[in-house]
Amino acid sequence: MLNRLDLRGQCGSEAEIASQLPRPTIAGEEPRAAVRELIARVRSEGDDALVELTASFDRVDLDAVEVPASQLDAAVESLDPELAQAFHHAIEGIARFHAHQLRAPAVVESPGLRIDAYQRPVRRAGLYVPGGRAEYPSTVLMTAVPAKTAGVEEIILCVPPSAEHGGIAPSVLAAARLSGVSRVFAVGGAQAIAAMAYGTESVPAVDVIAGPGNVYVALAKQEVAGDVGVAAAFAGPSEVVVVADNTATVEYVAIDVILQAEHGPDGLAWLVTWDEELADAVCARGKELVEASPRSDDIRATLAEGGYAALVDGPIEAMMVVNAIAPEHLELQCQDAAKLAGVVDNAGAIFCGSWAPASVGDYLAGPSHVLPTYGSARFSSALTVSDFQKDHHVVTMTAEGISRLGPHVITMAEQEGLSAHAESVRLRLEALAAPSASVDGDRTDDAPADDGSTAEGLDR
Repeated sequence: MLNRLDLRGQCGSEAEIASQLPRPTIAGEEPRAAVRELIARVRSEGDDALVELTASFDRVDLDAVEVPASQLDAAVESLDPELAQAFHHAIEGIARFHAHQLRAPAVVESPGLRIDAYQRPVRRAGLYVPGGRAEYPSTVLMTAVPAKTAGVEEIILCVPPSAEHGGIAPSVLAAARLSGVSRVFAVGGAQAIAAMAYGTESVPAVDVIAGPGNVYVALAKQEVAGDVGVAAAFAGPSEVVVVADNTATVEYVAIDVILQAEHGPDGLAWLVTWDEELADAVCARGKELVEASPRSDDIRATLAEGGYAALVDGPIEAMMVVNAIAPEHLELQCQDAAKLAGVVDNAGAIFCGSWAPASVGDYLAGPSHVLPTYGSARFSSALTVSDFQKDHHVVTMTAEGISRLGPHVITMAEQEGLSAHAESVRLRLEALAAPSASVDGDRTDDAPADDGSTAEGLDR
């Protein structure tokens, strides 16, 4: 089931390990060229391109790109009560966690200088939720609730329609309505990213795009970054690394290695252990589980290229492998799991102990399951409210402040050869030095009130 990789006696350093580990490439030039062509077509043809591409890729003929609001309401009304309860529980947990990420306005002061710092949300966020192989209402919740918590005014959602439903699955539409999504569009793939980035007749251009997807979706987000904000990291095909020892339960390890592989090809599914008997048992049990799975084809496709059982010398070496891979999901099913978590530098989400499978994080633990993949956990993290906000700061200076700090500004500006910068301060210092000068703005009560009014009290 899993490709064997024996790293015992070879883990001298993380750099040495990284050079030996198989890593998937994000994409060659051909997929990038295809994505660029799709983006260009959407920019030039708008809704017509979206309708034609949806018919071609998804085999669904759309009467309109936007899903009527009445369908969202109907989806909520027809929602199975047990699923509705699960949705509400997940929304509550996700909102509770992300509320802790909000920061109160702050004031930093020194003599004659005051800086008010606060956050403002973007006005419109665009969310992408995958479709095709499965329904992902959980991803709606994991993207929309953080955006709503951040204070985003308008949230739009793009989801590829399925031929099975003749549109978008009711569970996804219900999740959209319950989590505060404003509008839903039946569009998927790179063309959806282009539509949200640049706008069409129906789809409004957004300020930030968030959400996971396949390689083409992830590449499209890279292409439009800069014209629009792209939240979090390279959120591509799913990944998991399970670190286990002889204290782990074989059944738990085996199912957890293959669970992320359900999402389909191009992902990663790794077991890292220093116990060869455990590796043998997990591979044997995993094979049985794959054969019994209704999604066995997707799992096999992932494991063929990205499934590994790596043998290492011990837990320290295992953590070196983890940091080199920088996986999206990391499970520690071994002794001293909490201690080992403390030495993990690179992972999107860490799950400690036998009772914390990554699937808990996928649905309702609280942190968003939109996580960095393809090694981007080295420099980025899960989707947070900060991905939907901008940091603002207001600088207020009095005559005392310019007198105290102005000479230093002049010195630095002159060193850089920026004479106008220096002169802008010098003129003010000369005005202050004039015997009969009347200087405006030398009142400390010109500073914004320290009550959050700068951030919250103004209409946009």
